[in-house]
This record gives sequence, structure tokens and C-alpha cells, in this order.
Amino acid sequence: MQITNISKAKSSLSYLIKMVQETDEPIIIGKAGKPIAVLSAYKETLATRKLGGSWEGKVKITNDFDQLDNETTESFYKSVIFPTEK
Repeated sequence: MQITNISKAKSSLSYLIKMVQETDEPIIIGKAGKPIAVLSAYKETLATRKLGGSWEGKVKITNDFDQLDNETTESFYKSVIFPTEK
């Protein structure tokens, strides 16, 4: 694990980012001899979330779950949450 100070990190940020990407090793950035930050590679997670636990198999979402009829929409927007102007 590489350790560097703030001024060196500022002057060589592109290089440090390249090193982190290539080696997958984080770099510690310090100030006055004490670590204050860690520069590490970003890893995108593409895993999909799954419903589990006690709700597994009990919840079904239809394809039109986010489509509302006019009556529902009007009752929402004409409620106390969205009072009509007088």
C-alpha cells in the first residue's frame, strides 16, 4: 500500500489514479504524517437486488403498477397535500 502526502497527491493525481486502477491497491493520503484519506478504485456493482426473507414469494408487481387512473390522480392532487388556489 502506497502512502503519499497531500501536496504530492495534488501534483500527481493523474498518476495516482492510474496506479490505483492498474494495481487495484488503495493509496493513503496523509497530512502531517497522519493518514486522512484513501484513494481507491471505483468498482461498479451490477448485481440486481432480490427480494428475500419473510416477503419472498409474497409480493407481486404488475407491469402497470405505476399507472394511475384519473380518479386516483385527481383525488391525490385535490387533497390537502395540494390545496387548490382560491
